[in-house]
Amino acid sequence: MRADLNVPQKDGKIADDSRIRASLPTLERLLEADARILLASHLGRPKGQRDPGLSLEPIAAAISASLSNTTPTEVHFVGDCVGDEVSAAADRLAPGEILLLENLRFHRQETENDPEFAEALAGLADIYVNDAFGTAHRAHASTVGMVGFVPRVAAGLLLQSELDALSTTLNPDRPFVCFLGGAKVSDKLGVLEALIERADTIGVGGAMAYTFLAARGEATGRSLVEPERLDDAKRMMARAEERGCELLLPTDHVVTREIEDGAEARTVETIPEGFIGIDIGPKTAERYAAAAARARAILWNGPMGVFEIDAFSRGTERLARAVAESSARTIVGGGDSLAAVHKVGVGADIDHLSTGGGASLEFVQGLELPGVLALDREEEKTR
Repeated sequence: MRADLNVPQKDGKIADDSRIRASLPTLERLLEADARILLASHLGRPKGQRDPGLSLEPIAAAISASLSNTTPTEVHFVGDCVGDEVSAAADRLAPGEILLLENLRFHRQETENDPEFAEALAGLADIYVNDAFGTAHRAHASTVGMVGFVPRVAAGLLLQSELDALSTTLNPDRPFVCFLGGAKVSDKLGVLEALIERADTIGVGGAMAYTFLAARGEATGRSLVEPERLDDAKRMMARAEERGCELLLPTDHVVTREIEDGAEARTVETIPEGFIGIDIGPKTAERYAAAAARARAILWNGPMGVFEIDAFSRGTERLARAVAESSARTIVGGGDSLAAVHKVGVGADIDHLSTGGGASLEFVQGLELPGVLALDREEEKTR
């Protein structure tokens, strides 16, 4: 089973176990069938080098603890993901037990989708289950390469639920309202272009908003602006107007001189010289909340400000409450957006919390995900 156990850690401890919990339904289903589970994942970006700080070993105990209330089981760990040691550990595994393999990306062949490495991974398994939606947009050995070497393949419950939920954005209920945040227009250019063609309203926040405001000739102070994206921003604003898509930009801002805890913050309508925009202002937050209230479908990806610092997180938190209170079908994705809804305590009120930031953005653009395409092709062969 390929899972996405790429969890954030702080001081050697798991800071957020959301991805572990998201993998549990598929693990429980397999354990109920007395499967012997070889669980594989990556963690971080070790770039083909062994890095003790990115070992999956601590994750084994976390999985065991998470399963203890529903399906108590032994979760073993082995210090590699291919080779004789792994084969021997797999042979010792009893039905209803889990063997967590070491970080796949300790081998550079994983991200290179190396055929020999893919075949070595596949040689351990009778059935391949992909439940790693967060890496479905990567053509790696464990998501694409090994699929053709395993007799039987299947999508896990998490992967299937992500595809089912995100498919609703391709032909959404109306009004369809999207909120996009984050640092750079570059990171969201493709999804912005795609959603302008499909959405009724798009609210833009985060540092990327200042590139749009600069393209409109507004003062942005020392806020992050991508000069090379000004023409793209102008083009998207023109296309939104042409198509009748309401493109909402901040009309007031929380600004500071320094992005750090304890820094003085003030709310302004025009950003002064020497100041940095670090959150949408309260009027903008209420305007975005009103858009959420009248929506029938909502997609939100990316924070409205520097969410990591409490004083600069008010806009993101207000939007989180508004999305949760809306009667629309709601989808929230992206690490900071998920952190916001959990911090505010409204995660249970969101219809779908997407575990895959990059994968979800590619999917809503209408792009094919290599990991999903590989499963589809293999299933076609067996029909």
